[in-house]
Amino acid sequence: MNGEFEGLWSKAWTDLHEPAALWQAGAVAACLLAAWALDWAFARRAPAAPGSRRVEVGVGGVRRIVFPLAGLLLVALARAALRPYQSVSLLDLAVPLLAALAIVRIVVYVLHVAMGHGSMIAAFERAIAATVWGVFVLHVLGLLPRVVDAFESIAIPVGRARVSVWDLGWGALGVALTILAALWIGGLIEARLMRAVGIHANVRVALARLVKSLLVFLAVVVALPLVGLDLTLLSVFGGALGVGLGFGLQKVASNYVSGFIVLLERSIRLGDLITADNFYGVVKEMTTRYTVVRALDGREAIIPNETLITSTVLNHSYTERRARVALPLQVAYGTDVEPVLRLSEDAARRHPRVLADPAPSAVLTGFGDNGLNLELGFWVGDPEEGTMGVRSEIALALLAAFRAHSIQIPFPQRDVRILTGAGGDAAASGAPGGQPGVG
Repeated sequence: MNGEFEGLWSKAWTDLHEPAALWQAGAVAACLLAAWALDWAFARRAPAAPGSRRVEVGVGGVRRIVFPLAGLLLVALARAALRPYQSVSLLDLAVPLLAALAIVRIVVYVLHVAMGHGSMIAAFERAIAATVWGVFVLHVLGLLPRVVDAFESIAIPVGRARVSVWDLGWGALGVALTILAALWIGGLIEARLMRAVGIHANVRVALARLVKSLLVFLAVVVALPLVGLDLTLLSVFGGALGVGLGFGLQKVASNYVSGFIVLLERSIRLGDLITADNFYGVVKEMTTRYTVVRALDGREAIIPNETLITSTVLNHSYTERRARVALPLQVAYGTDVEPVLRLSEDAARRHPRVLADPAPSAVLTGFGDNGLNLELGFWVGDPEEGTMGVRSEIALALLAAFRAHSIQIPFPQRDVRILTGAGGDAAASGAPGGQPGVG
């Protein structure tokens, strides 16, 4: 196969020295331009938001091979049209290159789908595909051995050994491939753990993170000897890594350790309603470094796990998911309080979110400046959905009930008396003719 590619390249190189090669170069350029136009048109007409995962994967796969397959078809047609009149070695060389580009793109996309959207392949899919295809092009052009020799001639001293740039690159590739495999296996194990109903959610998350960390460590330990790198070379970086963790990365390490502690002791769980770092919301995601808390207004706080260990956290649903809501009221002096308490309790009892047990309770809490202070207390079973709405709806129902029963809601009232005395006191008081003024 290598000899065949070398033959194609040597013939194409010979044709490049002939004037007729301009026809081949123009044909290749025109075919690639037309393939790019077809790819652009397909990208515009393809559905932006597919209705199902299967359709999304299918459309994504087709998008990645429209350009190379269209270019391959057009180059093949151009080669057939030009073959009777001149040599077409340049077009013969373009055919395997475009076919290889299509194969590389679809293979990398399949790995992307298998690893998931959050994987490293998903983030660097184009770069990975371009790198693999570039290596194939160098192989076809016969330049790959020269590039390898150039990289092997550059050595880097690591301790008492010398490691070439090629060895480092080959080792990095091996480590990357084994890490990808480890992450893929870890993802499968995590998906299986998340479906285990008999294990607590926090324990499942902790086990999934622990399994992934162990698999990545094993991948590095296994990959380095396979590519010819001695594991003792890692001891050179061990001291620097320890110093870095001790000084610059101590907060990061502390957050990771705190994350495992929080996950294993289950003091905070997914779905809990907490107040942490002066932020109130529902725990939506827990990782080994941070916890995501979503407020009832849609804001999300990313709280480092160390904060959950070293500071006071109010867990409003640690042992009891129900929450009591208090609604302060006030009625005018002279109002019969007993019917008001019953009306308040009935209004709360009729709301669908208010729990029947414990039952709503209204009490007289004190005597205010303007009226009698009351408080209506009731319990809800879903505080993560917010309490402002239920407070407003019950308050509106109470307002309608008070109006129907002629119950007065007091407002501030002040009586101001201006006392006038003999002589000029009346003028000082501001009331003309010495008459008292009331305001």
